Amino acid sequence: MRIGELARRTGVSERSLRYYEQQGLLAAERTPGGHRAYPEAAVDRVVRIQELYAAGLCSSKIAQLLPCMRDTDGGPSAVATPKLVADLAAERERIDRMIADLVRSRDTLDEVIDAARRP
Repeated sequence: MRIGELARRTGVSERSLRYYEQQGLLAAERTPGGHRAYPEAAVDRVVRIQELYAAGLCSSKIAQLLPCMRDTDGGPSAVATPKLVADLAAERERIDRMIADLVRSRDTLDEVIDAARRP
């Protein structure tokens, strides 16, 4: 499929898809005319990349992680290295800290809202 179709099917801009390719996150064949041609599996790959970005991972971590994931189901494969596992555990801890900070902020806002609603 061409880049425009992949963009439409995933909701990701063509610019982002080109960036993913530059970062080694996504691969495309080239047609004789020089156009990108993506396999059907690219849809799952792009969805997975988006999920990892949404989880707060940077492109270099995603590039390390993607070879350890199966695109069709997102499950792990057997090639995760101990260093990658440690890096991902650190990322998870960072996300947990962010969640805790957000919960504290929400609780503070709730208190302010409750106080403001009192007559």
